[in-house]
Amino acid sequence: MTTVLVAEDDADIRDLVAFKLEQAGLEVLSVGDGQAAVETAQARHPELAVLDVSMPGLSGIDVCRMLRADPATAGTVIIMITARVQEQDVEGGFGAGADDYVTKPFSPRELVSRIQELLARAERQ
Repeated sequence: MTTVLVAEDDADIRDLVAFKLEQAGLEVLSVGDGQAAVETAQARHPELAVLDVSMPGLSGIDVCRMLRADPATAGTVIIMITARVQEQDVEGGFGAGADDYVTKPFSPRELVSRIQELLARAERQ
């Protein structure tokens, strides 16, 4: 089963994303902050991580950089989710190593579709 890490400090958003991903047949690891995201990723090696940019402690950008720097998690597909829509914010997400960038508010159905496409693309490589 494919494992997805969801790191989001807003419990309502985290629960909604986790629910939709579980409905799509994915195993979900949910955490509420950046430090927990790094620890969980290092312990469980998820195939994909959904990271909120603005979290207490380590930001999603920080987590993304840390995952990319660790050989054990460098290949994890990463999607950033955020309310930050300025061009420099998007560039910062991609510059940190994100594979996709989704702005809030977002459609949970669209997020699941993007996740499935990115996972399929990663399998083909």
